[in-house]
Amino acid sequence: MPRMTPSTVRLHGHDLSYVDSGTGPVVLFIHGILGSQRQWEHLVDRMDDDHRVLLPDLFGHGDSAKPMGDYSLSSHAATLRDLLDRLGVDRVTLVGHSLGGGIAMQFFYLFPERVERLVLVSSGGLGREVNLVLRAATLPGAAQVLGVVASAPVLSRVEALGRGAQRVGWKPGADVAAIWRGFSTLGDRGSRAAFLSTTRAVIDFGGQSISAHDHLEDAPPIPTLIVWGTKDHMIPAAHAVAAQEAVPDCQVELFEGAGHFPHLDDPDRFARVLRGFVAGGRA
Repeated sequence: MPRMTPSTVRLHGHDLSYVDSGTGPVVLFIHGILGSQRQWEHLVDRMDDDHRVLLPDLFGHGDSAKPMGDYSLSSHAATLRDLLDRLGVDRVTLVGHSLGGGIAMQFFYLFPERVERLVLVSSGGLGREVNLVLRAATLPGAAQVLGVVASAPVLSRVEALGRGAQRVGWKPGADVAAIWRGFSTLGDRGSRAAFLSTTRAVIDFGGQSISAHDHLEDAPPIPTLIVWGTKDHMIPAAHAVAAQEAVPDCQVELFEGAGHFPHLDDPDRFARVLRGFVAGGRA
């Protein structure tokens, strides 16, 4: 679909970019680390005929500002609460991918009266394991290394290699394409600093440093959907099983063969599952 024109709102002295489309029950999509509203754009025309769809760029990501400061889950959750207040939205279904899943759960923990349903996609915060690449970003010297590998000459060379590989038949999957788009945004110092601050707020070298399990067990019951790709190499799909044990009534959908971005690997199935869940049924 064509790139939608985002709007901008001033929050906490900084510009936050978001897409607001459609009317009806509100569904707020929250992207992950190195993500942006663009990872959800393909769902707009599948949802906004009878839903109001909100796609923000978190601070530090996409077209939103990248200020120095707090990039914790609570800070992101409070920013989204303020966005909803500014838009006059009382209650939402939250759809969070990866880091966005952790933010969604923190939002629900802090503002449970604002959440109708919770959708966690390859979510952070449900176990310790996470890919070594993200763990490495917590090491001393990571900023200097990232400054080199995300520099324009290196990015240009990698892009040229990728184009050459595609000419001989290689086709990048959804994970590779999405991660590369995110990584290619780290060419400036502000974006790299925001990425490192965001990562270090939830990950240490041993893995994920924040767990939602204690909160989930004590939280008021809420309809919850968990979606995961069986070939997720960033966060293992076993975390979905552990979450189902903590929230016995939740619905779990495993996308066979999908990676860390099941909503990009199989967007039609994802939209069908999501619409059924938001409507109060099961796919």
